Amino acid sequence: MLIEWNELNIIAIIVGGLLYMVYGGIYYSMRLGGDKHPEKKHNEVEGPIKYIFSVVVAFISSFIMAVFVHATGSEGIGAGMLVGLMVGLVITLVYMKNRLFGLMTNQSFMIAVGDHLVIFTLLGALHGLML
Repeated sequence: MLIEWNELNIIAIIVGGLLYMVYGGIYYSMRLGGDKHPEKKHNEVEGPIKYIFSVVVAFISSFIMAVFVHATGSEGIGAGMLVGLMVGLVITLVYMKNRLFGLMTNQSFMIAVGDHLVIFTLLGALHGLML
């Protein structure tokens, strides 16, 4: 199926980007708040670039989910959620490989996987609903 680029729902892409930012802000402030993760401060990039990059990633992720949901014709919340969950599972597999090679801790793995499984499932549901 060819993608009709002009049929992508721009409002859904914007709402999805905002949803990603709000969810990420809440999720990471709850999971990483305080001094629970001292190694985070050691590895954290200083300055505003991480926030700027996060905003860009949120909107790119929403756009990509819009394309996947549209390309698969996944109309409705359930069908959209399934597409989003599959994207989250692919990301989980990539993180699992990284974990197995010692590139991240178990705790970092669980934090990242939890975040991506939930947000991409939510984005899929949103784009399926607004298709």
